[in-house]
Amino acid sequence: MTGPAARAWSLAGVLCGVVFAADQAAKAAVEANLFPGEDVEVLGPIGLTLSYNRGVAFGLAGGAGAGLILLTVVSLAVIGYLFARNATRPGAWVATGLLAGGALGNLADRVRADAVTDYIDVGSWPAFNVADVAITCGVVLLVLLYVRDAEPGADDG
Repeated sequence: MTGPAARAWSLAGVLCGVVFAADQAAKAAVEANLFPGEDVEVLGPIGLTLSYNRGVAFGLAGGAGAGLILLTVVSLAVIGYLFARNATRPGAWVATGLLAGGALGNLADRVRADAVTDYIDVGSWPAFNVADVAITCGVVLLVLLYVRDAEPGADDG
C-alpha cells in the first residue's frame, strides 16, 4: 500500500501507539503512588482516585471477563474495517488512532488484571482514565465525520 491510504494508516498507527503508551504510563504511575480508594486533589474539581473497573464504561456489565475481551476485539475489528473502507477521509486517521489506542489500553488492563485501572475523578462522575478519554473523543470525532459527510452539499466545498 502506498500513497494517501498508507500515510493515513501510518498516522493512525502512531497515534494509537501514543495513546496506548500514555494510558499505560499514567496507570502505572497512579498505581505506584496511590492505594485503592485514596483521593488526591489536583485542580479544582479534578482529582485522582485509584479504582478498578471490572465492567464496561461506568462499571456496567461488571464481571463479564472474557465476554468484554471478546467485545473489545470485535470492536477493534469493526474500527479497522471502517477505516480500511475510508482511510483517506479527512480526520478518519485521528478517530481511528484514538479509538484503537484507547481500546488497546483498556484491553491490556483486562488481560493483565481482569479489570481496567481508573483514576481520574471529576466530582460525582465515575472515575475514568486516558484510554476512556481517547475512546470518547474518537467516537465523537467519528460521528462528526459521518454526520458532516451525510449533510447535503458536504462535498460541495
